[in-house]
Amino acid sequence: MKEGRDELVRIDGRGEAHPIGAIAGQRMRARAGAYRVLPSPKHVVFMRYTGEDGRRDAEDGAIVRIAGEVTAPGALCDVLALLGQTGWRGELLVENDDRVRSVFFENGNVVGAHTNVEDERLGSVLYRYGALDAAQRDQILTQATSGRRFGEVALDLGLLTREALYAHISKQIEEIVFATLTVADGTFFFLDGFDPARLVSQHTLGANALLMDGVTRMDELRFFKLKIPSGAHVPVRAPGRAAPEDHLEVYEAVDGTQSVEELGRATGRGEFATTRALYALVQSHHVVVHPPRVSGGPTALVGAANGVLLDIFRAATDAGKADEVRDSLASFAVGAGVYDILFRGAGPDASGALDPGRVAQNAVLVAAGADPQNMLKQLLHEYVSFALFSAGAALGSDAETAIAERVGPNLSTLRPQG
Repeated sequence: MKEGRDELVRIDGRGEAHPIGAIAGQRMRARAGAYRVLPSPKHVVFMRYTGEDGRRDAEDGAIVRIAGEVTAPGALCDVLALLGQTGWRGELLVENDDRVRSVFFENGNVVGAHTNVEDERLGSVLYRYGALDAAQRDQILTQATSGRRFGEVALDLGLLTREALYAHISKQIEEIVFATLTVADGTFFFLDGFDPARLVSQHTLGANALLMDGVTRMDELRFFKLKIPSGAHVPVRAPGRAAPEDHLEVYEAVDGTQSVEELGRATGRGEFATTRALYALVQSHHVVVHPPRVSGGPTALVGAANGVLLDIFRAATDAGKADEVRDSLASFAVGAGVYDILFRGAGPDASGALDPGRVAQNAVLVAAGADPQNMLKQLLHEYVSFALFSAGAALGSDAETAIAERVGPNLSTLRPQG
């Protein structure tokens, strides 16, 4: 993210403007020409291009009807409400950092939108809603060159129908509008009029309806994140529960392996609508949500545990306390009554490490039909936590704190969701 000084310009006593920051210099160089300085408050400089004649002509660019700073999420809700009520025709341009979004209005409706944010481009939207898989999306991107639009290529390849493309362009417009409402720091300009040729297709989405949906979405997301922190989290059906009456489609798609984002693609509902349904299912105790899958699966979890164990036993060996820590940990494993199966043929070896492949195989037996990865995460977290506790008892609290700081990332990988 850029620093404030990057955008600084100094105006000296003679009225000459000198860019101080690199970004300020880039922006001013891109706007070389004659500008008219319009009346404005003393703390604001408002200039618009007119050319050498100083007159505002049609070829000098669209008239700025309203403009301002964005300082908090939701600040643009009032602007959207105003545009919905006035029926003005024009382009709402919103910029924050390098992200640029345009929303086009006419007669109180949103009729189109543009974005340079990759997640909001048409290909990304079609992928998130399950209309295209990753291979199809990449195939289209490869051929969408020489000015050809993504949608045109998708139609030519027979990967989408015109009806499906039109419907998902409408979803893309919604996504861009909702993202615009969440901008927390930036600027906005409403420019009078626009060239209809800039619209990929003509849509009619009520501005007030989009505003209400956007406000509801922002409000709901605060609650959703308490139970479903991210799209990478994995919903799992709660055992012993009959199928729910509501949100049955999402419930039936929950298989304990797909993340929220993946379920959004599988059901064609997208991530937000899927999250909303899952939140209701969590509230009704039909679904529980597990932390994101670790890249690399069960063997990666054992690798994270080994990182903790190796650090602990190195410290214990240096202090001559390795046998004490090893005996304490072995007693814990025997008393728990499950590690004998989990660690069968897998160690631990003299360094305290476990065999990742054998533990991963044994985890399937221990899980007995349940999700082995989540079960393994919990058991390994308990095991290494006790190892850390044993090291503290043998080496002292200062040593335990130092080890905990070093192995923090690995412990975080193993920590079950509370």
